[in-house]
Amino acid sequence: MATTTVSVTEFSAAGQALGVKPIPKLVRSDEDWRRLLPPLAFEVTRHAGTERAFTGPGWDNHADGLYRCVCCGTALFDSRTKYDSGTGWPSFYRPIAASNVRETRDGSLFAVRTAVSCVLCDAHLGHVFGDGPRPTGLRYCMNAVALKFVPRA
Repeated sequence: MATTTVSVTEFSAAGQALGVKPIPKLVRSDEDWRRLLPPLAFEVTRHAGTERAFTGPGWDNHADGLYRCVCCGTALFDSRTKYDSGTGWPSFYRPIAASNVRETRDGSLFAVRTAVSCVLCDAHLGHVFGDGPRPTGLRYCMNAVALKFVPRA
């Protein structure tokens, strides 16, 4: 079986882009993910679940740092693009690098939305909407349990 390679922009602990690197896609069984993740993080990231608003760890965190994928550690969002959307989920107006997230059509729940996932491990992160602030007008509404906050070094 051929290994799929994806291009991921790597970032230092200070948030500096280190360049785009081809990396083999991270694939694990549900059994392996279940052993590695807390139950809610497993349900959200591996089965496109959603945490309840205002309950995720650090949804209201305002510290300076990077938000990485809870499953694989890929840098996804910078705290400098985070804002309070009033929704109860961490919201950002852009990802740290477009190469690190994948957007796909999501027709579940009787609506068409755009789902956002980690490009390296396919973890479901949340959805992106067109009602965000400048400069992008986008609201990346993420599940807090899908993200691991790492303070900027």
